[in-house]
Amino acid sequence: MSLKASPRAMVPFVSVDNMMRLVHRIGIETFIADLAQAIEEDFAKWDQFDKTPRVGSHSDVGVIELMPTSDGVLYGFKYVNGHPKNMGEGLQTVTAFGVLSDVYSGYPQLFTEMTLLTALRTAAMSAVATKHLAAPGADTMAMIGNGAQSEFQCLAVKAVCGVQTVRLYDIDPAATEKCARNLAGLGLNIITCTSPEQAVEGAQIITTATADKDMQTILTDNMVGAGVHINAIGGDCPGKTELHRDIVARASVFVEYPPQTRIEGEIQQMAPDHPVTELWQVITGQTKGRKSPDEVTLFDGVGFAIEDFSALRYVHQRIKDTPYYIDLDLIADPDDPRDLFGMLKRAK
Repeated sequence: MSLKASPRAMVPFVSVDNMMRLVHRIGIETFIADLAQAIEEDFAKWDQFDKTPRVGSHSDVGVIELMPTSDGVLYGFKYVNGHPKNMGEGLQTVTAFGVLSDVYSGYPQLFTEMTLLTALRTAAMSAVATKHLAAPGADTMAMIGNGAQSEFQCLAVKAVCGVQTVRLYDIDPAATEKCARNLAGLGLNIITCTSPEQAVEGAQIITTATADKDMQTILTDNMVGAGVHINAIGGDCPGKTELHRDIVARASVFVEYPPQTRIEGEIQQMAPDHPVTELWQVITGQTKGRKSPDEVTLFDGVGFAIEDFSALRYVHQRIKDTPYYIDLDLIADPDDPRDLFGMLKRAK
């Protein structure tokens, strides 16, 4: 499934510009729906993957992380940061790049930007969770936190789950205005709100995606009615949450990988043995998702390496026979593998 290597073992590189071209060529909603399908395919073979919590280097202002995994055939990793303070300095809160490699040779097969791709795969993951956990017929979502993730999240639940109405709220009205403006004309009924309480009115799905690196209470218990599904995706590192613990206590909680989520997710507020269900078990039919119409379901999403692997795998497939990548001379590959010095000497 690899792109054919040149004699110099060139590595395909997808720049930000080419990623945007690829997304527009495929279509944003189709791209997200395809990513959702790729994630479901990989979650269905969960046992084949190496799994480890991401490796984080934390500071007072943010975190830099590596997220590796392998299915035994391909190996992928993502470098990603999370710096909430960046927004006040005109910088992205999250930036990322990723690599996909061939396990047999160890040679990289793809090097790509993943700032855009992470937003797309995060939205696809929320859509997968919503598809399996929200009440049938749910068509209205409250989007609380209208920053860089918000438009992707709204379009994902539209494309995968058929959501028709989004109710937007952010503590910064300019962010809400930006989100509404970007979503205009894309087939959604958009309602801007002035409080989180107003945003959740009539919503069967609530997605929270806020950036503060702190224990926040974006949703209180009285804001979440019976039958609601919540995607809590903003609490994604130690000491950072969005929901009051009473919501977590009464909800049925679904997670990607418990050893990571218990450190980073909403359930870090709870006892170490607080019951959770792994989402891959729902996707494969090993256990049920929503069990009753009145049940509150919570996807405690922190992002896991297999989702990035799925995104890398998908992009690697879709750039074949396209102009949306360039070859990088990244790998020293002398004619004689034992003569690396000779290759250097001849270059003089």
